[in-house]
Formats: sequence, structure tokens, C-alpha cells
Amino acid sequence: MVAPTMRIFVYEHITGGGMLDDPRMAVLATEGDLMLRALVDDLRAIDGVEVSILRDFRLNADVPAEIRIVRPGEFQVVFGQAVDACDAVWPIAPETDGILFRLTQEILLRGRRLLGTRPDAIAIAASKKATAAVLAQAGIAVACTYTSESDLPPDVSEVVTKMDDGAGCQETLLFSNRQELRVWSKAQAQAKSIFQPYVRGGARSLSILCCDGRGRLLACNRQNVQVHNGVFQFNGVGVNAMPDEGGRYSALANDVCRALPGLWGYCGVDFIEADAGPTVIEVNPRLTTAYAGLRKAIGINPAQLVLELPGALEAAMPVARPRRIVEVVAHAG
Repeated sequence: MVAPTMRIFVYEHITGGGMLDDPRMAVLATEGDLMLRALVDDLRAIDGVEVSILRDFRLNADVPAEIRIVRPGEFQVVFGQAVDACDAVWPIAPETDGILFRLTQEILLRGRRLLGTRPDAIAIAASKKATAAVLAQAGIAVACTYTSESDLPPDVSEVVTKMDDGAGCQETLLFSNRQELRVWSKAQAQAKSIFQPYVRGGARSLSILCCDGRGRLLACNRQNVQVHNGVFQFNGVGVNAMPDEGGRYSALANDVCRALPGLWGYCGVDFIEADAGPTVIEVNPRLTTAYAGLRKAIGINPAQLVLELPGALEAAMPVARPRRIVEVVAHAG
């Protein structure tokens, strides 16, 4: 159960001052705000929980929480003060460039309770190549991942390229011609670029409650991913849109958690519903956009489930009839 008073610091990287010197903040802030506000609302609905956040000085400070404003040159000091003033920290940050890994380490070094995935699992999930290797070894179907175009099997004609530690559809491209891919690869590919055979099927994701190698499926979601002129775009998600017929999505959730026992709290798994079955694309060791519609979709507060781990893995959950589907729109790319 939650303590009589628990001070939780929710740190959302995009809106919380982590991108003060990054021009992409203006594009990404809408999606970051969706997750931040949903989590703050869920936490405030729990008796005995007080919530604090950081806020980029350029954004409206209208979030219902204790707010620390972050201005240029102040991030490290303000972040440290916020961590020291709380009982637990819930970080929401991309794995890109080791951001989530470093934040998690600092939280633990400062002796605060971490409401998120452990650093060892973040280190694996941050690399799509490493994730694919670990999951494949556990017998989970994954998208084969290569670090060079020349390593791809010669019969593969459609190829997806992306950054190994990229988040979402960031810099994700589709090539249907290997010659064009070779030209692009020689001119544009970076050291962290990876190459995957294009897997045809429906874009899906899992919202999972994770703890010490065990998982509980909260929802299976339909992702709105489109390709325009060879560029992937993520436009939102239908939360709880896919029924778990036969329990195969629950089984996949548990398999992923067993393969990465450091996953903790809310995590997401992106996969393709291919003809041969689910093929995992990546694991997100943090909140995903689907979280913004999760409470309404499943009829229970997912933040409370996280605070009640590990007991929440076994607790009964209400079943909404008819099943609720919540559409969350995002335009962050």
C-alpha cells in the first residue's frame, strides 16, 4: 500500500528542461505533455501522494503539481534538488544517447526509490540490436537486425533503417530498392544505424506491468503508423484496441519480462502482427504514448498498480464490457 504521504517526482525529459538547447523540443513537447499530464493525474488520484515536476521555462506552467521552473544553465542543479526533495522518482525519458540510463543511475545514486526500469535492462533495451539478440535467445520472434547493409541477406528487397538507440519512428526509413539503399548507406548512414528486413503486418504495441521477470498485460494497442515517401510517421495509438484472443499477447508480455528481468513498472513492447505471428520490433523501458489513454481504457489506475508492485501482478482487474478503446493522437514523428 501507499505510505500516508509519498512525494513522487515525475520527470518528463522533453517538457522538464532536458531539451533546453535542442530545437526539436517544440515538435516533441505535445507528446511529452500527453504522457506527463496523464501520469500526474493518475498519481494525484491516489490518496497520500504528492507530485512534483520540472518545467521548461518556455512552456505554460499549468500542470496540477508542485513545479520547479528550469532555465538555461540550471538543469543539473534543479534536477538534483527535485530528486533530493522526494521519496521516489518516475522518469520519462528517451533511451537515445544514454539519457534514460544516466538519469536512472543518478536517481539510484541519490538514494531515491526508482519507479521505473533498472539500468541493466535499460542498457539492453536502448539498443535495438542488443534487444533483438536477447529476445531471440529466449525464443521470441524478432525483426532480424544488422549493422551494415552488406550483412543483409541478398534476397531481402525491402529494408528498414533506423538509429540503434532511436525512440519511436525517429529517423526511420523504408527502402524498397537495395541499390538505392546502398547509395544512401554510403552517403548518409551513421555509426549507430541499423538495418532490418521490412516485416509486413499490423503495427501493434503492448502496455505491460513488469516486475522482477514477471509481466502482466494491461492492454494490446493498435498503432497508427504510416509511411510517406519512405519515411515512417507515428500518428497515434488505439489503446486497448486489440483483444487478447487465446492469451497470446499475455504470453508474449511474460516472455519479454522473463528475457529482460530488469524491466520494472510500466513498459511497452512494439511488434508487428505478421502472418507468422507477433514479431517484436523493440522494447520501451518507460512510459509510452499509449499510457495517456490507459486508465480510461482499462478502468483502473495504472499508476496505482505500479506503486503496489509486486502485489499488483496478481490483483484482480475489472473487465470493461464492451471493451473500451481510447484513441490517442500524437504528431511527434
